[in-house]
Amino acid sequence: MTTENPDGLIGWPGDSIVSPLGDVKLRVLPGTHPVLDENGEAITRNWHSEITANPALFDGRMIFNFRASLEDGVLHAEGYVTPFSAFIWWRRQMPRSGGVHISAYAAIETADGALVAIRMGAHTANAGQVYFAAGSFEPEDVIDGYCDVASNMRREVLEETGLDLASATIASDYHASHQGPVVTIFRLFRFDLTAEQMIERIKAHMQVAEDKEIAGAVAIWSADPDAQPYHSSMLPVLGWYFDKARNVGLR
Repeated sequence: MTTENPDGLIGWPGDSIVSPLGDVKLRVLPGTHPVLDENGEAITRNWHSEITANPALFDGRMIFNFRASLEDGVLHAEGYVTPFSAFIWWRRQMPRSGGVHISAYAAIETADGALVAIRMGAHTANAGQVYFAAGSFEPEDVIDGYCDVASNMRREVLEETGLDLASATIASDYHASHQGPVVTIFRLFRFDLTAEQMIERIKAHMQVAEDKEIAGAVAIWSADPDAQPYHSSMLPVLGWYFDKARNVGLR
């Protein structure tokens, strides 16, 4: 039996519960997201405030979803190409309603059993936070009307760290969790590098990267929520990996 709530989520378990996914279908619709239609003036005012405080912000285009359902292990969602400014306004509303933000984590595992994440630069919208290299779905991720999760993961990891997921071993199926209307898809990728080697590679990439979004890389050895200033979406993934995944032979 599925349930629906004002967050735009249908059929999901409670917050932070990790669910395995058999498939992901993120449909992109023509037209304008209702959040933008209904709140255009407030979004514009807020964006002026945002860029006054942080002129480095860029009002690019992203895929912002309207609803997301989980049924029989399949994640279905519908979204629109939307200005980043609309999402930033929505993110500041409490409680949030009218939208669902979906992003995808490539959880990177090292040969010596750590996970490697990145710390966001001071000029970014998530300054100082630690999470796996990732970003919102963008129009370039859309193929035949649907977001390509694998393509998004590979692009974001390559841009931010210089690591190519094509050279890693896929070590799990897709999973997802949510915290209110914020949904995180993730998948485990295993590299034949130690944590120290991987962090050195990321440091070298930071020196030549065109878009210097990150301030560094960190190795994660436990699910301790206080070890780093984690983005809240990281905590269910760390719990899944350290408390469950390693106990069922994924490493």
